Amino acid sequence: MATRRRVVGITAASVVLVLVAAIVAVYWWQRPMLLTGTGYAAHNACAVTEVAGRDDPASDLPSNPLVPFLVTDGAGDPTSTTLFGLLSRQKAWFTDGFGCTLAPDRPDLGTPTVISGAPFDDAAVTAGTPGIRDALSRAFGDDLSPADAEILGTRGIVIVHHGEIIGERYADGFDVDTRQLGWSITKSVTSLMTGMLVAQDIVALNDDELLPEWTDGRADITIEDLLRMQSGLEWDETYDLGTPITRMLYLEPDMGAYVASLPLARPAGTVQEYSSGSTTLLCGVLAERTGLGADLPRQTILDALGLSSAILEPDAVGTPVCSSYLWATPREWATIGQFALQDGVWNGERLLPEGWMARSLTVVPTEMTDDPGYGMGWRVNPMPDGTLRWPELPDDTYYASGHDGQKLIVVPSKQLVVARLGFTPDGDADPRTVGLVEEVIAELR
Repeated sequence: MATRRRVVGITAASVVLVLVAAIVAVYWWQRPMLLTGTGYAAHNACAVTEVAGRDDPASDLPSNPLVPFLVTDGAGDPTSTTLFGLLSRQKAWFTDGFGCTLAPDRPDLGTPTVISGAPFDDAAVTAGTPGIRDALSRAFGDDLSPADAEILGTRGIVIVHHGEIIGERYADGFDVDTRQLGWSITKSVTSLMTGMLVAQDIVALNDDELLPEWTDGRADITIEDLLRMQSGLEWDETYDLGTPITRMLYLEPDMGAYVASLPLARPAGTVQEYSSGSTTLLCGVLAERTGLGADLPRQTILDALGLSSAILEPDAVGTPVCSSYLWATPREWATIGQFALQDGVWNGERLLPEGWMARSLTVVPTEMTDDPGYGMGWRVNPMPDGTLRWPELPDDTYYASGHDGQKLIVVPSKQLVVARLGFTPDGDADPRTVGLVEEVIAELR
């Protein structure tokens, strides 16, 4: 009898050991994906608290099965997030002027350039004419139920006509000084910044052989290929745990080097595939060429436009994350749109090569594209088949677009710029934003 109990005991212990080993094995197998989740949460909490100056970082976490199990501590010095308070720890560090950076230890990013000025600093917040006020009301979802208005998630809108603010509104908890994340609008800003460096003869659009380790077909990739998303590098922009985009943003200390290490999926210049990796790799090249590192955006476009509040966050080695991480006030976003509208002429000085925006808005045909109408960092209204993306808006409309419903829309024929910032991960903000622009144009008539 004793022998039988011992056998049963040994068997039970073996089962427990096998289960523990299986759990550990599954954890280590899934650990890279789990780290992207804790990395997103840590960076978000740090940036919302320290960069945006808000106290509700959880309100900027999209729906995800990991969210209920994430534990976040601290606020930027560092902000730390774990799974169940124990596993897959990620840290985000705040540096004044550079925002939040994921890294095991505090990164050394240098001293940020001090920028003076504030766009539209003499302008009072105005809702505009009754027609503008009504348009803003619909863009904020005042006609919706509170739950649907929350899903719409509009947080700030600035409308500029002939260089003057004619309408402006902010959601509760946000104001004229609240920095908001533009996500991929940052790519369009990067196009402008690249144009400034082209004007200074620091780089050229046809520069190739960008990295010494590229001794294969990647040597043919040019600056313009990276701007146009035509690098041919293997990529997947799907925002799921473990994809290249989430790995780049939340696992890699040197994001540019990670993208540069990827193989060619097809020859450079033949296919257009939307890639945040291409833009961040481009900024790695620009930061190295200029020797400015994390300070690259501050010493170029941010300083030139007086965007003293704006922050473009870098990775752990100091590469500005030019695909995604520019924080700015809605007025600063509108200023960027006005700079594009003026083709790079600012305070009487030409900062972009003449015709830069025309080239940026020229869509180059490729064998295949996953983003019709994408030019050189900006999207246009006319589609390759001759139709309009937004038939209700003028043909010459162009825009920058970002994750969660960010939009910067420019209509040259109406001398109009509209910046819409918000948090819309579970809805579609575009119809309301386009409707806003349509109503504003009608009001201007």
